[in-house]
Amino acid sequence: MSYAVIKTGGKQYKVKSGEILKIEKLPDLKSDSKIEFKEILAYGDNKVIEIGYPTVQGAKVEANLIKNSKNRTVLIFKKRRRQNSRRKNGHRQEYSMIRINKIFSKDGKVLSEAEKISKPTLKKKEVTKKEVSK
Repeated sequence: MSYAVIKTGGKQYKVKSGEILKIEKLPDLKSDSKIEFKEILAYGDNKVIEIGYPTVQGAKVEANLIKNSKNRTVLIFKKRRRQNSRRKNGHRQEYSMIRINKIFSKDGKVLSEAEKISKPTLKKKEVTKKEVSK
């Protein structure tokens, strides 16, 4: 299984195709838009690995944006004892949820590709006369 190490939002992520990640919020993107990560630090599989210095030129990772949202609230409470001083604050970190589609090598060859997602179709239940009469 091929993987790549990408850098985004000041952090590094080891990603595989088909994987869903929460990363730092990507600005001004709408859901279901394509994203290309060009800062690839390394890529490879179980046998061979290609490491960049600092990045691998020409390698890229394609992903789809699933949604932009906010995490749960983190409460910050500060208290100074015997001073009648306290402060309560909250913070909600914004994030982008992405799905990795393809990993490309430095020469443009596709190393791994995610399976296509097919939305399940709803089948109508056949109603028999016995069910209607009940």
